[in-house]
Amino acid sequence: MKLGVVFPQTEIGSDPGAIRDYAQTAEGLGYSHLLAYDHVLGADTSQRDAWRGAYALHHAFHEPFVLFGFLAAATRTLELVTGVLVLGQRQTALAAKQAAAVDVLSEGRLRLGVGIGWNAVEYEALGEPFGNRGRRIEEQIEVMRALWTSEAVSFQGRWHSIPGAGINPMPIQRPIPIWIGGSADPVLRRTARLADGYFPLGRPNDGIRDRLALLREYAREAGRDPADIGIEGQVGYTWGDEGAWVETLGAWRDLGATHVTVNAMGAGFTTPQEHMDAIRRFKAAADAVA
Repeated sequence: MKLGVVFPQTEIGSDPGAIRDYAQTAEGLGYSHLLAYDHVLGADTSQRDAWRGAYALHHAFHEPFVLFGFLAAATRTLELVTGVLVLGQRQTALAAKQAAAVDVLSEGRLRLGVGIGWNAVEYEALGEPFGNRGRRIEEQIEVMRALWTSEAVSFQGRWHSIPGAGINPMPIQRPIPIWIGGSADPVLRRTARLADGYFPLGRPNDGIRDRLALLREYAREAGRDPADIGIEGQVGYTWGDEGAWVETLGAWRDLGATHVTVNAMGAGFTTPQEHMDAIRRFKAAADAVA
C-alpha cells in the first residue's frame, strides 16, 4: 500500500519556495505521491445567502496543472495526482493537452483523478453546463484517452467533434491513468467500467466497505477484474494520535486499498513548516509498524 500526502492547498500559502520545500520534504521522507485538490473559482458568500459549499472565495487553490509543472522540476520520484480535477468544467482537448504536458515534464509521473464536482458557480463562470456533467465526463474520458494514444484523432460524439487532429508532444504514459472520485451509485458504475482507480470519500467504515463491494460487483459485470482498479483511501491528521493513524491505515489495508494519503489540513497549522513537521510525524508512525 503506497503512502502519499494531500497537498495543503488552502493553507500552504503562495511562496514558491515553501511549496517546493513541502514537495521535496514529502519525497525525501519516502512518500510515493502528492495529491492536490482542484477548484478554479470560489463563490463570494456575501452575495449568496444560501451558500452551503465546502469552499468559498477566501479559500486559496493553486491550479493543479500549473502546480504540477512547477513540481515536476522540483522533484524526481514523487507521483503527481489530482484528487480530483473537476473535468466537466474544462474543455476536454485542452485538459488532455495540459495533462500530457505535465506527464512529459515529470517523465511519466502524472495520475489524473477526475470528477464531476458540486460547485455550479464554477461551471457557470467557465461556460460549461452543470446539469449534464455526469454524462459528459464519460465521453471526455474517451476523448482524452484517444488523444493520449493516437497521433491523429477523428472523433464524433454527442459533445465532442475532432476532425482529424492530435496533441504534440504526446504523454510518456499512453494512456495516462485516470481515477475517479465520488460516492453516488452512477459514479461507482462509471468507475467500474472506465477507470483505473477510485477515490472513496470518508473513513474506512462499513459504508465504505459496502461501496467497495458494489464497485467490485459492477467491475465483474463490466467484464473487468476488480483487482485492476486501484483504491486510494485517506487518513485525516486530526483523526487521532499515532495509534489512531496506524489503526486507520490497517483498516484501509483490510479493505484492499492500494494507496492512502494523509491530509493535515484543518489541524490548525499556520505555516508550511508545521505542515512539513506533520507529514514527518505521520510517516514515522507509519514506518514504525510497516
